[in-house]
Amino acid sequence: MQETLIDVVAAAIVDHLDRPTRLLAARRSAPESLAGRWELPGGKVEPGETPLDALRRELAEELGVRVAVGTEVPGPADGAWPITARHRMRVWFALSERGTPEPLQDHDELRWLTAAELDDVPWLPGDVQIVRALAPYLAPR
Repeated sequence: MQETLIDVVAAAIVDHLDRPTRLLAARRSAPESLAGRWELPGGKVEPGETPLDALRRELAEELGVRVAVGTEVPGPADGAWPITARHRMRVWFALSERGTPEPLQDHDELRWLTAAELDDVPWLPGDVQIVRALAPYLAPR
């Protein structure tokens, strides 16, 4: 019997949707097993939520921002990215429309990274493949 996969959403928050040069990374502070590792902000899709509603809710809770959502970054598993044996993540480009991102919940630091700086932080293992796929989208400054 196959376990039910848990749907997760995340945002590749960039400085510009049409010609991004920087990507926002968030350092986990909780749970303890993930603390100190970096990720794309987002979270689990709750029952009755659409993935985009979940994305907007998570970014408001975690970073205090309202975002404009851009194109989806398609993953290799029916459009999603397998990030653990039980979790699959869908990722969209996003731009902060209202508010300045702040680490409000589950994070203690945020950093804007250029393509050349993406390897400067220890990403969560599941996010590594996604960050590598995002790198070519980041134009040199």
